[in-house]
Amino acid sequence: MRLLVTGGCGFIGSNFIRHVLKHYGQTFVTNVDALTYAGNKASLDDVVVEFGERYEFVHADISDSGAMDALMKKEAFYAVINFAAESHVDRSIDSAKDFIQTNIVGTSVLLDCARRHGVKRFVQISTDEVYGSLGSEGKFTEKSPIEPSSPYSASKASADLLALASHKTFGQEVVITRCSNNYGPYQFPEKLIPLMLLNALQDKPLPVYGDGLNVRDWIHVEDHCAAVVAVLFNGKPGEVYNVGSDGEMRNIDVVTLILEHLGKPKDLIRYVTDRLGHDRRYAIDSSKARAELGWKPLHTAERGIRETIDWYLANEAWWKPLLKA
Repeated sequence: MRLLVTGGCGFIGSNFIRHVLKHYGQTFVTNVDALTYAGNKASLDDVVVEFGERYEFVHADISDSGAMDALMKKEAFYAVINFAAESHVDRSIDSAKDFIQTNIVGTSVLLDCARRHGVKRFVQISTDEVYGSLGSEGKFTEKSPIEPSSPYSASKASADLLALASHKTFGQEVVITRCSNNYGPYQFPEKLIPLMLLNALQDKPLPVYGDGLNVRDWIHVEDHCAAVVAVLFNGKPGEVYNVGSDGEMRNIDVVTLILEHLGKPKDLIRYVTDRLGHDRRYAIDSSKARAELGWKPLHTAERGIRETIDWYLANEAWWKPLLKA
């Protein structure tokens, strides 16, 4: 079985490729990535060494229909798993252009090419941010209305709707996952956990938006990858599956945990002007995925975050070059 993974040099994509090749011995993976600022081939150096010919890298842009057509004509792929995305909210607020091109146009191109070339399954990797913000109670379900707050989440919601339309119009086997906040190895330093811990290691200020009381449901990337595999093989076409770990933590508590684990003082924290349109709380109801797919997360948030900090401490060779870029 051959899989086409897009955005495989990014955080979640690289962990997914490693997970699949490790656990499914007859699987071959083609990774297509444009290598924009957050794509890092070094995240898969160990995969190249360990899995050899079962892994292939193609440098291309998913919005390039000619390149995607040529790729899918060359190989018979069982599925496309679309991780490729511009994903940083702050960058989308500065300019939405790249988010529209990659997240919307790119998804449309992939859907069309996959359909033309007989790819059986299409897994669209989305986000809980398409639902907008929650109050102090309740959780997002797959039936929650889509109410994106940022250009980033709006672009992901648009891609989801295109994917669902391809299923309804053409009968394409599309399945969508909407996951909560990921953490774990190989995450680009602009995201909360690696940003805070790498700043703390250098005794730099830790910028915390607003009052720091925004709540996120934190899930370890390995648990997310296992859920994507479950959806790939057993998800029902045309369905959405929420993926969460019941790991709600306030941002300030995550930052404090990092400082405590590193033995750094809390006076490194600097409260800064809040992000525009900053959603107050996310929480995911993943009971559908657990009941229908037999999936469940294996990491608790606090233990998983501590293990992630230890990974960064042990892998300076991976992250130090990123700080110089």
